[in-house]
Amino acid sequence: MEGIEVECRTCQGRRPLTHPSPACPTCGDQWAEARYRWLETGGRDSAAFWTDCLSRRGASLWRYRELLPIAHPENIVTLGEGWTPLLRAHNLGLMLGHPHIYIKDERQGPTGSFKDRQAAIAVSAMKEAGITEAVVASTGNVAIAYSAYCARAGIKLWAFVTSSVPADKMREVALYGSEVIKVAGTYDQAKQIAAEFAASKNLFLDRGIKAIAAKEAMKTIAFETAEQLGCLLAGDDPTIPHGNRHPWRAPDWYLQAVSGGLGPVGVVKGFSELHTLGLVNRLPQLACFQSSGCAPMAHAFQKGQRQAEDVLHPLTDITTLATGIPGEAYERLFDLIQELGGLIEAIPDADTFHALHTVAKMDGISVEPATAVAFAGLFKLIREGKIAPHELVVINCSGHTFPVEKHIIGDQYTRNMAPVNGQDTPVNGREEGLLTALEELDNRVQRIAIVEDNPDATRLIRRILQAQGDFLIDEANNGLDGLRLIQQVRPNLVILDLMMPGLDGFGIVEAMKATPALHEIPIIVVTAKELSAIERQRLDGKIKALLQKGSFLDSDLLSDIKQALPQT
Repeated sequence: MEGIEVECRTCQGRRPLTHPSPACPTCGDQWAEARYRWLETGGRDSAAFWTDCLSRRGASLWRYRELLPIAHPENIVTLGEGWTPLLRAHNLGLMLGHPHIYIKDERQGPTGSFKDRQAAIAVSAMKEAGITEAVVASTGNVAIAYSAYCARAGIKLWAFVTSSVPADKMREVALYGSEVIKVAGTYDQAKQIAAEFAASKNLFLDRGIKAIAAKEAMKTIAFETAEQLGCLLAGDDPTIPHGNRHPWRAPDWYLQAVSGGLGPVGVVKGFSELHTLGLVNRLPQLACFQSSGCAPMAHAFQKGQRQAEDVLHPLTDITTLATGIPGEAYERLFDLIQELGGLIEAIPDADTFHALHTVAKMDGISVEPATAVAFAGLFKLIREGKIAPHELVVINCSGHTFPVEKHIIGDQYTRNMAPVNGQDTPVNGREEGLLTALEELDNRVQRIAIVEDNPDATRLIRRILQAQGDFLIDEANNGLDGLRLIQQVRPNLVILDLMMPGLDGFGIVEAMKATPALHEIPIIVVTAKELSAIERQRLDGKIKALLQKGSFLDSDLLSDIKQALPQT
């Protein structure tokens, strides 16, 4: 293809790009990178021309077509992928004391995951090469995305999936007309069987991270992120592409859960190309996360090893991350982190599912377990002080929660209500029966008063309590009103700020302890103030817990509440 070359990772030899791209004729290595001549020769002049073009283009990943490996627009296979929202995690940021956390919401892709990007580029490349049948191995999302795009392109797909993939996902793959082959084994075994099948039938095999298309697709996440961050930081609307209206911006950290490592490798390539053009002035550090039950990269990284420690028998409920043999992908990721900074961490499944609930209940974003691994990793790094409060963080929200994964929420998530029989009951009796039924739905018996003058802090605490569904909540936004509220409703618990105008939190504590009717009400203090020894002494023995704003999770507050409230 004119203007696009393939560079071998091992010998750096170059050749024109063709689809599919064969192994290097010099050394035989199958890992190659796409290189764009105009990018390497044009510099900042090219950047000015390119961003001017972008300012007139629509919101899809194909707006960046000069840096994508499809030569002829007629071969583009699209379902409207790309330009997914970049959302600020407002409540999570308040809870964690980190105001610059952004979520790249890949749930909004055509099939609900970031694999839509990969499918769009890879299937377009197949179409350009005249391929009519293809083989892919998957833990779910790739098979769904490739099936949808292959259907649109008129390509027959053979999808090899593990038996642990939820049945609903398999049915969706089949719905698009793909052949679904369920392998009773690990993902790595499914990949091997898929490769053998493709070779025996002389069919095209998608090679994932080793292929040009997959890495080039993932770099569009970097392009969009940098452009959208420029909009957000300028106070502009990030849903509308702007091209050259604002300076582009790279985050300080890019976070993602990894299975094979494709996402971060492609994203770094994207930021690197933007840096070459002078559109961003730095590349982000990488934080990658794996499930503890299948963490070949994380375990090797902690030991400083460049070769992964293969996991032959994954033990995790998060099947989309159960790649036990990442191979060369880890070596590339290891090298990138050594160059840019960052880490790879293993996250227990229990922490993952807690994070999944927290993200949904705090910011209204329901994420798949693989994304929840990244959020659990974020919580861990912030608690350990590895990500500073001023640093700008972007998390890849790789896909949406699937209802078939029952361990996410369990079965006891509804309350039953039978309508009152209106045929045999008088009008007043029917109304009374309905009211009784409605009252039974609301079984909240514990009353909590929040006394806090900061509306954001009040909203955060209220949201944490509301997410539990079993507290009556009263609020006051200053000390005097707060004390009157406590005297009036006599709550089961008071959550209190210290620094307020008029009567401060210390005064409320002392007034409550001096009043027999209020003396026994437990108090939890949530404050941004660094307490002196004298201030701590004023509170000693009078409160149940002290939490620092911006450094606690919802579980910390709820644990203290559980201990403070009288048991019913």
